Formats: sequence, C-alpha cells, structure tokens
Amino acid sequence: MKHLTKTLCKTISALIVLAALNTSFTRTFLLQTGFTDSPPPALLPVLTVICRGLFAYINLFPSLTLRRVSTTRNKVLEDGIALLQIFLATTAVEILYFAVLFLYSLIYNIHVISEDPFFWLKQILLVFLAECLLFWNGIIRVYLTSVQLGIKWRVIGIVCGLIPLVHLYVLYRIIRITGNEVICENEKYLLNQVRAENQECRTRYPILFVHGVFFRDFRFFNYWGRVPAELKKNGATLFYGGQQSAASVAKCGAELTERIRQIVQDTGCGKVNIIAHSKGGLDSRYAISACGAASCVASLTTINTPHRGCIFADYLLDKIPDSVCEKVASKYNAALTLLGDCEPDFMEAVQDLTASACSRLNQMLPDHPQVYYQSVGSKMNCAFSGRFPLNMSYPMVKHFDGGNDGLVSVDSMKWGQDFIYLSVPKGRGISHGDMIDLNRENIAGFDVREFYVELVKDLKKKGF
Repeated sequence: MKHLTKTLCKTISALIVLAALNTSFTRTFLLQTGFTDSPPPALLPVLTVICRGLFAYINLFPSLTLRRVSTTRNKVLEDGIALLQIFLATTAVEILYFAVLFLYSLIYNIHVISEDPFFWLKQILLVFLAECLLFWNGIIRVYLTSVQLGIKWRVIGIVCGLIPLVHLYVLYRIIRITGNEVICENEKYLLNQVRAENQECRTRYPILFVHGVFFRDFRFFNYWGRVPAELKKNGATLFYGGQQSAASVAKCGAELTERIRQIVQDTGCGKVNIIAHSKGGLDSRYAISACGAASCVASLTTINTPHRGCIFADYLLDKIPDSVCEKVASKYNAALTLLGDCEPDFMEAVQDLTASACSRLNQMLPDHPQVYYQSVGSKMNCAFSGRFPLNMSYPMVKHFDGGNDGLVSVDSMKWGQDFIYLSVPKGRGISHGDMIDLNRENIAGFDVREFYVELVKDLKKKGF
C-alpha cells in the first residue's frame, strides 16, 4: 500500500509538470493549426498559473507531503530520487508529445513554423529549462545526501553525464542504488522506533570499541562507521580504546589497560565488554593477560583478528629487502605522527602480525578464566569483493593462508569459547573493512549494523 501511494504521488506530480508545461502551448497550437477557432477560455490563464504554482511546489516537495517518515537526510534523498524519476518520465513524454505534434503539422501541411519561426523554439526552450530544474534539483539532493553512491558512482555520473544514452543508464543505476538505500534506511528507522523502549543493547557493562592497526579513533570519522550510532539508539553505552595506530602489541596493550582502568574509575561501571577489530583483538588479549586488566574486563569479542598471524606477512618480510622496508616504514611513521601517534613504529606493528610472532604471543597470553572470550570472522568470495588494497592482497593471502577477508584467514580468526562465522553465499562476500562498516556500504545478505545490535544483545543475555 505504501509503495502504491508513493507511485501514485509521483504519477500525479508528473501529470502536474506536464500540464504546467503544455496547457498554454497545446491551446495555442490548436488555434494556430485551425483545429479550433474559439478564443482561449478565461479559465485557461488561471489553470496555467495554478499548474505552474504546483510545479514550483513539486520542486520543493516532490512527494506532495510535508510529513516526515524517516530521518531528514533520508527524506531529502527520497525527494531527490522522486525528482529524478519525474524528470525521466516527463522528458520521455515531452519528446513523444513534440514529435507527434511536429509530424502532425508536417503531414497536414500546416505551416506553423513559417507563420511564427519561434513558435516551437520558445516552447522547447521552456520545457528544456523546466526539465533542467527538475534534474539539477534532484541530482544535487541525491549527491549531497546519499551514502551508498560513494565516490565511484558520483564520478561516473559526472563523467558520463554528457554521453548520449550512456547517461540514461548511469542515471538509472544512480536511482536504483539510492532507491535501495532509502528503503533500507526507512526500514531501519522504523525498526529502531519499534524497539527503542526495549533498550536491547543496554548491557550490564559498557562497550569498549578497540580499533585495528594503522587507524585511530577520530571524532569526525568513526572507525566503526554507522555501528556506534545504531547501538546508541538501542541503549548501548560506548567508549573507545584510543590506543596508537602503529605500535607493538605490548605497547598498545599497556595503553589499553590504562584506558580501561580510567573508564572503570570515572564511571564506576566495574568492568567493560571489549569489542576489538583486527590487531585490536591482540592488543586487548595482551592487556587482559599480561597487563592486569582482567579484573576490569567482563568479555572480549574479537572481530577478524589474526590470532594465529598471517603467513603471507612472514613471506613478505622475508623477501622484501630491509632498505625497502625501512623506507616504507619511515613514510608511514611520518604520516601516522601527523594523525596523532606519539611514537609510531610501522615495523613493530607489522612484525607482531606475522604467524611466527602470533605463535609466541599465544604461548605468552593464556585466556583468563574470569573473562568470556568469543570471536567473529568473515570471508570474501573473490578478489573483487573488497576495495583497494584488499582486492590486491586477497589472492596472496588465499595462496598462503586459504579463505580470508582480504587480510586475515578464517582459521586465524577463531578464538575463545564461541566462533561466529559470517559469509554470503552469492555476491561479493564480507571483507575486513566491511566488518567495521568502513565504507558505509549496504551489502546484500549482510546488515552490519543489525549484526552488531544482535551481538550486543547476546552479550546482554549472557549477563555481561
């Protein structure tokens, strides 16, 4: 019913646009061709003004309603899509309409053009400008509010915008991608409204998110994408690890320990539930088992963490000359210093991710009996499943380590009492970055935000 209502509103909007553009023109054409010799009725100018007023209203509110059904961003996106759909529909009708009238004048030898050489030109120019208004109004809204278009389709849209026929296909793809985004976000909005009172993610102990290697916790770009906001909507209390992005497991583990103790002291929460991604899982295990943080940790959930290291990392470090490694490391360290690391050490961080280093760490870091351990892992289905550089590393990791997420093998991810394996039978699969919503991308068959909601709900059920 809701879909039919939206379709009806768009159809009405399209008819209003057509009426606004063609009411006066059609009447003038009929008079000049001799089809009718009666003067325009007095109602015609009034009708024209009304239609054009409605045309202006449609450009502001394409859905013909002021009612807010979702977030403001999603409403603007939905209106932008509606404008693009109205643009396509009315453009197609206008082309057909003018073609029919022009052929009619030629077939019946009605010399409208000779009598008024600007007769067609004026109306075509009016229609062109009106359609441009619809298009640019719609595409600007879509470009400014869509998350799923990403840089790729925005660039494709700009590059292909002036290529005949190709631009129609690109516009169709843009409408389809953003249309699916609107449906997904509306469903998410309604779902959160229904369960808001239940506070399903309000765990006994707060959640501590721990990032992976070469990233930091930034205020304006969240490492965990849209996940934290989704958890907060459902009652979760969240903190972030804040450890350096490129340092040894031991150094990061010590930093995490101080962070955990600070949270417990400041809030009086007693303990925290750690959810750690990638190397952050190793940092967290070190904090628990080697730095005395166990008394302040209720549970540890590792996400795509290389508990047994990466064999391909051993291979690369063995084959790449030391001079090259040092040069790459110095570049990274300089960049990471600018991002906020105190003493970044690229090589220390990479070496601690090798299979040999992780084997030594596992002997040093036995699981603490008072902490609940579980792990999560995912797998890409092919090299094209992930964005750069995961699409480049996937074949190498597969050669040395088997099925993987672009960086870490599935076997290396398994740790603790329970292991949650995530896969998508068809399509792209789930990459290392997808598990933290790094690209804010909706993946068919895997809702990353809903996964974390269920994960935290499960921690709550377990008493954590």
